[in-house]
Parts: sequence; structure tokens; C-alpha cells
Amino acid sequence: MRISIVIVTYNRLYALADLLESISGQTRMPEEIIIVNDGGESVDSLKEFYHELPIKVVDLRENCGHVHARNAGIEAASGDAIMLSDDDDYFTPGHIERMAGELSDGAQFVYSDVEIVTFEEENHVRLPVSRRLFAYTYDPDEMRRFSTYVPSGSLYLKSIHSEIGYFDPEVHNYWDWDFFLRVSEAFSVKRVPVASVIYAFSAGGSHQSFSLNKKRQSFLEVLCEKHGLGKLPQKNFFVLLEEPELKKREAESRIVWDGRPIRSRLV
Repeated sequence: MRISIVIVTYNRLYALADLLESISGQTRMPEEIIIVNDGGESVDSLKEFYHELPIKVVDLRENCGHVHARNAGIEAASGDAIMLSDDDDYFTPGHIERMAGELSDGAQFVYSDVEIVTFEEENHVRLPVSRRLFAYTYDPDEMRRFSTYVPSGSLYLKSIHSEIGYFDPEVHNYWDWDFFLRVSEAFSVKRVPVASVIYAFSAGGSHQSFSLNKKRQSFLEVLCEKHGLGKLPQKNFFVLLEEPELKKREAESRIVWDGRPIRSRLV
């Protein structure tokens, strides 16, 4: 199995270096790392700092948005399996090897649990100040009410795109939920109960899943109409996590992160 990691980035060089640092320490290397620079500052220097990694940079002339950029990354990937990652997340040791094993074990799409971590930056080093397990049972019906799929670190056969198409920019913020629903209707999906992805997400930050506005509501309505989900409320992510129906889905997961910050070769 040839794995291509597809990363979209926009002016987050130091966070991206953290991700590459985490990949360099994996027990199983990807055959290819596609970094799609979505019209931001150059990331070419990272190829020199991480010369041992099979990095290929795709430079987009202008900022076209994260969904279009991810599609460009998929098109450029030559592997037969795709692993996704946001540029500010990273993997714990053994993640790629574990996910590759789960994909080879009959599933066509696998995703892991994550730890949601709030960071404070000091001299370009992100120091964790809080962490929260994000682990929920996989129930196809419940996934239509609230998605617990985090794309970072997920692995799937690239041939899936040949059958269901690419990521849909019409749903924008909800591209991952839409993709998961389309995949789960046609392919074998497996949740891996190990929190081996560190997911950077702050309750007080500018993360797009935190922002609530009319445009985001319109994207949710497009998603609901596309999948026949009915009328779903737009609520703050962390408020949703405390609601009874989601609390009932909480699942056990193996914690593997030692809590130490990543120190990349840029610092």
C-alpha cells in the first residue's frame, strides 16, 4: 500500500513544521507527502529542513479555499491510499502504521479518535494548556445528527473518489461531514479507538468550526438538503459536546500522547 498524506496550508509555517516533525518520527513512513500551499507564503524551506521526507509542494497562485485546495492535493497524489491532515494538527508515534494495518484488515475507510488540545505559543513552540478526549461510538444513524469524524489522520483508499467524487465546495465548512456521509453509504468504515491524533482547537480561537454566522448556516442547509437530514441546529461545538444525546455516545479510547510539545527543526 502506497500512502499519500495530503495537507493544505496557508501561512502557518511553524505549525506545519510540527506536523512534519511528527511524521518524521513515525514507525511507518508515507510514500508521499503532498503539501498544498493555498496561495500563502512559501513552504519550500521545509523540504530542506525535512529532506528525508518525500515532500511534494503544490503551489496555488491564489487562495482558493481549503476545499478546492484539498481537491488539488488529491489530484496530485499518486498513492493508492490517502491520509488527510490539517496543517496545525499532528500525529503521535505509530499512528500511520496502525491506520495502515486497520485499512489492510478489510475496511476501506478508517478514522481514529483524537485529543482536542488548546495551545499557547511561546517562541514558535506550541505549549499545550488543556486537552480533551474526543472519542465516540460509530453509529451511521447518529452520524447524520452530529458528525464525530475528524479528518486529520484518517486513511482511505483513493479509489473511493473515483466512485463518489471529490470534496464538495458547496458545503464549505461541512466538507468533511458530507464526505463521511457519502463514504459511509457505499464503503466499509471503521473507527480506531486510539486517540493518536492531536487536534488543535481552541474554544476562544478563530477556528472555523467555532464561528457561527449566516453564511455558515447556509452551508449547513445545503448539507441537510443534500443528505435529507432535516433541519439541524447550528450550535457552538463545545456546547454540543455537553448535550445528553452526544454524551451517551462517548466511548473508551486508548490515550497515547505523552503531553510533550512538538519542537520542530525550525526552532
